[in-house]
Amino acid sequence: MPRWNENHAAAASLSACTITTTTTMNNPSTNTNSTMLAKDQTRLRIEKMEAERHLRRQRTRELRVSRAAEEKRNLSKGNPGDVDFIGLVHQWREEYGGVACSHDDPQEEEEAERSKHGDKICVCVRKRPLNSKERKKKEHDAVTCLHPTATVHTAKLRVDGYSKYCDHNSFKFDHAFDEESSTEDVYLYTAKPLVHYVCGGRGVPRATVFAYGQTGSGKTHTMGGIQQMVAEDVFLTLSNNAFDNEGCSLENTTCSIAIFEIYGGRIQDLLNNRNRLKVLEDGKGEVVVSGLEEFEVNGPRDFLSLIDKGHNNRTTHATEANDVSSRSHAICQILFRDKYTGKLKGKLSLVDLAGSERGSDTKSHNRQRRTESSEINTSLLALKECIRAIDSDSKHVPYRQSKLTLILKDCFVSKSTRSAMIATLSPGSNSTDHTVNTLRYADRIKEKKVGNVFSPSNRSPTRPPGQPKKSPVRKQAVSKPIISDERDDYGDDFDELEEIMNTSDSGEQLAELAQVDESEQLSEIDQTVKELFEEEEHLLNLHMTSIHENASLLTEEGVLLASVQGEDYDIDQYASRLGVILDQKTDLIHSLRDRLGSFRELLRKEEELSGLH
Repeated sequence: MPRWNENHAAAASLSACTITTTTTMNNPSTNTNSTMLAKDQTRLRIEKMEAERHLRRQRTRELRVSRAAEEKRNLSKGNPGDVDFIGLVHQWREEYGGVACSHDDPQEEEEAERSKHGDKICVCVRKRPLNSKERKKKEHDAVTCLHPTATVHTAKLRVDGYSKYCDHNSFKFDHAFDEESSTEDVYLYTAKPLVHYVCGGRGVPRATVFAYGQTGSGKTHTMGGIQQMVAEDVFLTLSNNAFDNEGCSLENTTCSIAIFEIYGGRIQDLLNNRNRLKVLEDGKGEVVVSGLEEFEVNGPRDFLSLIDKGHNNRTTHATEANDVSSRSHAICQILFRDKYTGKLKGKLSLVDLAGSERGSDTKSHNRQRRTESSEINTSLLALKECIRAIDSDSKHVPYRQSKLTLILKDCFVSKSTRSAMIATLSPGSNSTDHTVNTLRYADRIKEKKVGNVFSPSNRSPTRPPGQPKKSPVRKQAVSKPIISDERDDYGDDFDELEEIMNTSDSGEQLAELAQVDESEQLSEIDQTVKELFEEEEHLLNLHMTSIHENASLLTEEGVLLASVQGEDYDIDQYASRLGVILDQKTDLIHSLRDRLGSFRELLRKEEELSGLH
């Protein structure tokens, strides 16, 4: 570019800048308008923020008022607690409340099949209402019973520590009774059919009703009501069987009652001054409770008076979970015998089991409470395995694992036996872990598949089509339950067993698998407590034997000493016999001391294991 062009362009640019500057200086209103526009935009943003803050505060106040009103309504309904969790439970019930079936009209094929063929075991659950103690702690109702299912709503917080949700764990049983159901409803579907079955008198029928659950969940209340109805129904049934030659009737049958408890490995007669009893087995394999006294009853009044006497003599103690907890298994046996020969024609056992507890509930107990709890849990585990065995028609019933199952042997091994298990549930939100454990215990007895009863399309609401169903843990971290009807966890065990059977050394592996399964079922501390109770019984029996033998030796010493008081006696014979007596005493002392040492060693081991837990 020529130089004159460059100079001309520079001059033009300078002229433009001069004109712009001159124009701005000559128009100050333009600068003022720009500043005012920026201030207006800032003011608008501030006003918008203030309006949004005001709206948030207004919504917060409305939410607080709404929550207060909702809490007041919940309190009026007797359901205190966290409003948000109560709302989640209420939402779940609103959505799935219509799936409940009628007890009188089974709608499912397996229910109809069960009624047709008659299962050997009937498992039901019963939920009690919230009590005053739970309301005082502001616990909310966290259990829903919609026949035939029971669902536990466990309150949870997400990882942010603020968001709330519920885990819904659902289980299916033969019957599920909510807090509105009466004890008469429970009796109608559990114990009443067994009364009629036992009074049938065909093949010496035996039946057992168990009440199981967490301490304070209403076991004794339920069993007490059932016992009152049994008292009326037994004699009514005997009267109606007057023209049945094979069945039990008032003309050919006597009814007697025996009530005893199993407490800490000891058996005590509750109708006979709590006398200690022994369990013996005769040559025919029949288990006999030696020394147990039976009382004949002629009507419901006599029946109920003996029930009250036995209940008042039962052992109870305060625990972490309940101020008045039943610490023993109470067994009421109703025996029907031939009036002329005394031969047994039928037996109905009503078993009020001791309250189950977790290990964490026994952390502050002394040794006696700890050993009680361990013995209770061991016997409950053995009972579950026995009931599962009779329901699955297993050839082997492990009734020797505890004294409870040993005493009830005839109820397990007899071909004509029926059982009913009533699991009682505490509805409080602080007891959901207990309640889930109770439901799992009852569920494993029958192992009924839950099925997708909460999904009309026969699949879980949140599961896409074609996706495999999940493992039956039945625990979903959502506000709606996803319930599986498959049992993949059991399938893993079956696959492992099939693999073992196909190998050459299957025998050794099966034995190893059995040992592992047994060790899983019975923990080291439970095994130690079991040995402790057995050793205690051996020690007490040996001590009693030593006292009797020492008494006889003392009598012999008196006779020997009198023989040398006269003038004509044999001092050598006296010395020889005295030496034999002293040797016998020494042997008694040594054997008793050795047994005491073994007992003390088990006490030390139990103390160490309790400290570890």
